[in-house]
Amino acid sequence: MNEVKVKELLSLAGIKVGGTNPWDVIIKNPKTYDRVLRDGTLGLGEAYMDEWWTGKNLDEFFYKVLLHHLDREVKITPSLALQVIKTKIFNRQSRGRAFQIGERHYDVGNNLFELMLGNTMAYSCGYWANAKNLDEAQTAKFDLICRKIGLKEGMSLLDIGCGFGTFLKYAVEKYGVKKAVGVTVSKKQATWAKANCVGLPIEIRVEDYRNITETFDRIVSVGMFEHVGYKNYRSFMSVVNRCLKDDGLFLLHTIGSSASTIVTDLWTDKYIFPGGQLPSIKQIGKAVEGIFVMEDWHNFGADYDKTLMAWYGNFYKNWLQIENKYGERFYRMWKYYLLSCAGSFRARHNQLWQVVFSKQGMVGGWKSVR
Repeated sequence: MNEVKVKELLSLAGIKVGGTNPWDVIIKNPKTYDRVLRDGTLGLGEAYMDEWWTGKNLDEFFYKVLLHHLDREVKITPSLALQVIKTKIFNRQSRGRAFQIGERHYDVGNNLFELMLGNTMAYSCGYWANAKNLDEAQTAKFDLICRKIGLKEGMSLLDIGCGFGTFLKYAVEKYGVKKAVGVTVSKKQATWAKANCVGLPIEIRVEDYRNITETFDRIVSVGMFEHVGYKNYRSFMSVVNRCLKDDGLFLLHTIGSSASTIVTDLWTDKYIFPGGQLPSIKQIGKAVEGIFVMEDWHNFGADYDKTLMAWYGNFYKNWLQIENKYGERFYRMWKYYLLSCAGSFRARHNQLWQVVFSKQGMVGGWKSVR
């Protein structure tokens, strides 16, 4: 019975079990059907990791699944209901849990990220408007941010969630920033960043954003807000407001959800980004109301599809160099992560926003930059 239900559901998106199209799937274990209907996306992902099913092009599979909104057809599972309850009761992104994401994800190994991310070591969406490859797209993203915040020589700059510190290095070398501070919750990222920024006016800290007290001319947060959590959105914005000079600008670069929610995909939460949560326009708006003036809102979510596919290409090409360290199950997990996300952005299920804020509104208005 469950086999029939799953096959009928997939057929709505033009996906066939045992078919020959790149987006079709092969079921190796018949228990997959029961597992998916019982555990939803968590069961689907774990079944793939367990080699119960496979497909030629996972990105195309997820593109079709999400384009046709098949995720809405699966009933709420007990696991999802439990997560909703826990999220409402507990602050899963509290100070005490702040470093969990660093330990579980970003500290998985700098060698993995060096082989996957390219020369820029940027672990967020690139800007592909005029780019021909990943490095060009990431450098273009760096420059786009600098231009949007009107970065000038002699300014001070804070990067909340600085990753490997390469954006700060670009801002110092290309725009003459005199003081740059980056905070991260990943010890391995910080070690790499410090070594890469030796001799430059850049300070890298392993620190929770809530502890920052200095003031800066400009503040950016690139690919970090997804870890803040809906209970902390307002306090995050208050910290930025406290640290930003009155005539300063703040740029928020974040993945966004088209609908407000307080939970994330169960498989992603368990295996990739524990405690992760995608904000909506409504949630961001509520968080900044009375604190900031929104000067510009730019959506280039389709570019994340290209970025993720480039990351996967690097990961696949270089896998043999790290295979002995991570193993086959990790390979399937990471492949599932990258390609499912690519399919999601391709279907415009998720968005990528860059939002520019000022404290009091810019006299004469903000000048559009693209």
